[in-house]
Amino acid sequence: MTQQTQQTQQTQEVRQTRRKVIAASFIGNFVEWFDYAAYGYLAVTIAAVFFPSDDPQAGLLMAFGVFAISFMVRPIGGFIWGHLGDKIGRREALSYSILLMTGATFCIALLPGYAVIGIGAPLLLLVLRLVQGFSAAGEYAGASAFLVEYAPANRRGLYAAVVPASTATGLLAGSLMAAGLTSLLSAESLESWGWRLPFLLAAPLGLIGRYIRTKLEDSPAFIEASAASAPEGSPVGSLIKNHWRQLLQASGAVLLNAVGFYVILSYMPTYLSEELGLDATGSYLATTIALLTYIGFIFLTGMLSDRFGRKRVLISASILFVLFTVPAFLLLETGGFLLIILVQIALGAMLALNDGTLPSFLAEMFPTRVRYSGFAVSFNLSNALFGGTAPFIATLLIATSGSVIAPGWYLMAAAVISLVAVASSVETSRKPLG
Repeated sequence: MTQQTQQTQQTQEVRQTRRKVIAASFIGNFVEWFDYAAYGYLAVTIAAVFFPSDDPQAGLLMAFGVFAISFMVRPIGGFIWGHLGDKIGRREALSYSILLMTGATFCIALLPGYAVIGIGAPLLLLVLRLVQGFSAAGEYAGASAFLVEYAPANRRGLYAAVVPASTATGLLAGSLMAAGLTSLLSAESLESWGWRLPFLLAAPLGLIGRYIRTKLEDSPAFIEASAASAPEGSPVGSLIKNHWRQLLQASGAVLLNAVGFYVILSYMPTYLSEELGLDATGSYLATTIALLTYIGFIFLTGMLSDRFGRKRVLISASILFVLFTVPAFLLLETGGFLLIILVQIALGAMLALNDGTLPSFLAEMFPTRVRYSGFAVSFNLSNALFGGTAPFIATLLIATSGSVIAPGWYLMAAAVISLVAVASSVETSRKPLG
C-alpha cells in the first residue's frame, strides 16, 4: 500500500468518524428537546391532566412551575456530568446521560393523571422531570465539546452548530406532532391518551443514539490530554480555582440563549393561543415555520462565526435583541397571522446569531482538562435560573403587569447582560484548543 493510499484511507476514516460523531450528537439532543417541546407545546393539556383547576391560568402556571423546577437540578447535573466527562471521557458520560433521559421520558408517558391517583400524579411527574433535568445537564455541553474537539480547526463553529440545530429539530418535531394531535383529536382524547404519544417515542430514539455513541472512540483532544499527564484532583475544583473569570463570562453569555430559546421557541405557541387569542393550530403552524427558518439560520451563523469570530456575531445578536425585541412583541399583539409568522422568523434569526455561535464559543473558552465541566456548569447554571423559568416568568409577568408585551422586556434585559459578558471576554475562534 502506497503512502498516498494510506493517507487517503486515513482521511476517509476520519470523515466517517466525524459523521458518526455528528449523528450521535444530533440524535441525543433531538430526543432531549423533543421531550421539552412536547411538554411545552402540550402544556395546556398537561395542566388539565395533572393540575385540574377552575382557573386555567393557575393550572398552566403549575404546569410551567414543574417545567421550571426540573431545571433546578441542572447545575447539580452540570457538576456531576462535567466531572465524569472530564475524568472518564466524553463518550461514556454522553452514553449514560441519554439512557437516563429516555428512560424518564418514557415513564412520563405511563403516568396516570390527577383524576386517577390525585396528588400522586403531579408528584410523580415532578420526580421524572427532575430526572430529565439532571440527565439533560450533560447532553448539550458534552455534545458540543465532543464536536469541537473532533472538528477541523477552521470549522469548529459550523460543527458545533449541529447541537443547537438538533435541539431546534427536536422542537420542530414536537411542534408538528402537537399540531397534528391538536387538530386530529378531540380535547377528551388528547387529555386521556393523545398527549402520551410524543413521550413514548423517546425510548427507541434514545436507544439508537446510545448505540451509536458506544461505537465511537473518545475525542482526539481528550485522549491526548489524558495521555500527557494524569488528571489531578477534581476538574470542577480546578475550574473554580483557575478559570473562575471565564466561568462568570460564560454564564453571562448563556443568559440570552437561556431566556430567548425557551420564550421564542418553546413558550411561543402557548403565548399566541392563551394571551393573543390565536387558535391552537395557527399557533403551532406559526412556530413550526419559524423553527424551519431558524435551523437554516443556525448553520449560517456557525459559518459566520468561523469567518468573523465568535465575539462579533454574539455581540451583534445582543444588540439586535436590545433594539428590536419590544417592537417585535408589539407587532405580535397588533398583527395578523402573516405578520405574526414574519415576526417569529425575525426573532428566530436574531436568536440564531446567538445560539449558532454559543456552543463553539463556550467550548473554546476552557482548556480540554475542564472543557466539559466549564461548559456544563455555566450553561446549566444560567438555564436553571433563567431558561427553565422563562415560560413561568413570562406568564407571571403578564398576569401581574397586565401587559402582553412583558416577555419582550424580559428578553431585552437578558440581552443586555449577555452583551456585557461577551464584550468582556476574549476572541476564541482562531486559538488552538488548549
